[in-house]
Amino acid sequence: MSKTLKDAKFSVLDLSPITEGSTAAAAFKNSLDLAQHAEKWGYNRYWVAEHHSMPGIASSATSVLIGYIAGGTSKIRVGSGGIMLPNHAPLVIAEQFGTLESLYPNRIDLGLGRAPGSDQLTANALRRGGKRDGSDFPEMLEDLRQFLRPYEQTGLPVRAIPGEGLNIPIWLLGSSGFSAKLAAELGLPFAFASHFSSDYTIPALQIYHQNFKPSTVLEKPYVMVGANVIISETEEKAKYLATSSQQQFLSLIRGRPTQMMPPVENMDEIWSPYERSVVQQQLKSSIIGTQEIVAAKLEAFLKETQADEVIVNTALYSHQERLESFKLLKEIVM
Repeated sequence: MSKTLKDAKFSVLDLSPITEGSTAAAAFKNSLDLAQHAEKWGYNRYWVAEHHSMPGIASSATSVLIGYIAGGTSKIRVGSGGIMLPNHAPLVIAEQFGTLESLYPNRIDLGLGRAPGSDQLTANALRRGGKRDGSDFPEMLEDLRQFLRPYEQTGLPVRAIPGEGLNIPIWLLGSSGFSAKLAAELGLPFAFASHFSSDYTIPALQIYHQNFKPSTVLEKPYVMVGANVIISETEEKAKYLATSSQQQFLSLIRGRPTQMMPPVENMDEIWSPYERSVVQQQLKSSIIGTQEIVAAKLEAFLKETQADEVIVNTALYSHQERLESFKLLKEIVM
């Protein structure tokens, strides 16, 4: 039976954007404000993502930011979308998330990816002495899971305290089939980055479903998909607001990442035809418009993906417009 808007859960993905002329401190305050509103509106979880060396993204110290947001809310689940595990020692992540779970019981999610969350030069700075391509991700994941198991089961000479024996849900994140297959084989929930890798969404979800093995964690597959969503009172205004995220992707293409820029009336004055095609390809799965337009497109998206949950990224220059977009989305889906 096809999934509908009322069947799926909806969550928030936040990169804690730093807008032009602003600061990381202001970005964090905005993130907490959005999380508090998301909790009030009934969103399921609030995830922040690890990125590095990005002037427009403040969420690089992801575990620290999770603690700040969890401390300022009371019931919404808070987690990582995700922690890029090859950037870290598994023991450190076990300790960090063991600390978070101890402080905020039954509210912490540990979403894991294998990309660096930045360019190769930054990856080299993060992964000194380690493999640069993330090929050791499965081994690192197993190490991490061992650290989180009860000591009575493992008898490890090195222990994650806090961490061991705590029930911290682990998700695998991906933008290709690699993590889809690994999540299926381990019986873990899977989150796919369809908000920037739309062409691989259905193949990856097929891999996950076809290879899924029930585990002590999950009896049946559980899928979350990412979506870029911008809602406003008119379609024209929503498209205008979306030019900020278009400019952000454009700066990445040019190799000169910037802070989140104000929206503009005409992107053709900024990008070349080639750049336009690249950005539009990258963001082609974005769902932009009025409540009616977005509701119809989200219904079609759920029908195609059959996802259990949608995690929404709304990258806007104006914090108030971002709040309004999530409020309008809540009216559609809840």
